[in-house]
Amino acid sequence: MSKVKLRSKAISQGRETLFLDIYPPVPHPDTGILTRKHYLKVFVYAKPKTELQRFHNRETLELAETERAIRQIDVQNLRFSFLSQRMKRGNFVEFFELERDKRPNKSNSFNWRMAVAYFKNFAGEKILFPQINETLCEEYADYLLSAPALGRSKKPISINTAVSYFAKFKATLKQAFKKGFFPVNLGEIIDSLTPQDTHREFLFQDELQLLADAHCESELIKRASLYSSLTGFRFSDCHTLDWSEVRGSKGNYFIQFSIDKTGSAEFMPISDQAFELLGERQEGLVFKGLKYHRVNKILPIWLREAGIGKHITFHCFRHTFATLQLLLGTDIVTLSKMLGHKDIKTTMIYVKIVDKLKRDASHRIKLDLEGGWLMLKAS
Repeated sequence: MSKVKLRSKAISQGRETLFLDIYPPVPHPDTGILTRKHYLKVFVYAKPKTELQRFHNRETLELAETERAIRQIDVQNLRFSFLSQRMKRGNFVEFFELERDKRPNKSNSFNWRMAVAYFKNFAGEKILFPQINETLCEEYADYLLSAPALGRSKKPISINTAVSYFAKFKATLKQAFKKGFFPVNLGEIIDSLTPQDTHREFLFQDELQLLADAHCESELIKRASLYSSLTGFRFSDCHTLDWSEVRGSKGNYFIQFSIDKTGSAEFMPISDQAFELLGERQEGLVFKGLKYHRVNKILPIWLREAGIGKHITFHCFRHTFATLQLLLGTDIVTLSKMLGHKDIKTTMIYVKIVDKLKRDASHRIKLDLEGGWLMLKAS
C-alpha cells in the first residue's frame, strides 16, 4: 500500500514549498505515468524570523497535514483524481449542459433544460468535478424535495418533477464517470428519489435509546450509526473520517477538516458522548472497515432486535439528528450550519417535519364532553 508523506523543498527568498510524496508511485489519471510528487502550492519559511512568520508556518503545516491525511485515504481507496489537472479544471455544469443539448428534439428536452436550470440555481454556473461528491448530491436531493420555484410560473415543483430532474442529474453523473471525470460512479452510489422521499423517516429519542440498548451484530456499525445520530454525519463522512481530523479535549472535542484545495479548514464541535463512540484512538480511519453493503444487511436485524418497525437507512440517522435538534429547541440557522447546508432552504424540510409533529400532537388530547355541556354553556 502506498504511503503519503509531507515533505518540503527549498525555493527562493528563504522559503520551502510543501509537497506530498507518494510511495510507491501511483498512475496519473491523465497520462497513466507513475507519479510520486504532488505539490500543494503552499510554502513555509525555512528560518522564520518574526512571530507572524512563525504563525504562518504553524497554520500552513497544520493545514498541509490535514491535506496529507485526506490524500492518504484517497490513495488507500485507489482514488487519484486529485492529481488530475483535467478533472480539477473541468466544469460539471458545462458537462450537464452538453448532456442536455444531446436531446434537442426529444419529448423530454424541456425536462432536461429545466433539470439543468434547477441544478445551476442550486450550485451556480460553475462547479468543478472534484467538488461533486456524495454529500453535495444528497444536499441537491434535499433542495429539490424542498419544492423550489423557478421559471415564469414561479410555482413550486411537485415531488414527481423533483424525481424526474434528479434522475437526469444521476444519468449525467454516470456519463461523467464513463468519460473518466470521476474516480467512482456516483450515479450508481447515490439513491434515486421516489415519492416516498417526501416523508423523512427518523427516530424519536426513546426509539434511539431502544436502538442503543439493543444487541447489534457489528459493534462498528452500531458505533457509526449512533455517532451519526449525535452529529448528523452522513455515511460518507463517517466512512472517510480520519483520526488526524479529531481534535480537542474533554468538553471541547471537534472535527477539523479541509474544505478545498486552497488549504482552508472548518471545524465541527462534537459532544463527549459522540467522541466516546469513536472508540480507541489509533492511526488512520476512525471507522475502519465500515462498508455500506454490510450496513444494509445488519441494520434491519438490529432494528428488529430493538422492536422498531420503521424503515430506517443509515441516512435516516442524519434526519434523526436534525429533527431531534429542532424538537429540542435548536434554532434553524444553527442547525443549518451544523448540517453543513449551503442554503438554509435545504434545512427547512426538517422544519416542515417538526411543524407536522406539533400539529399532530395538538389533536391528541381530547375530552368526552357528555350531555352537551359545552353547547349549553355556549348558549
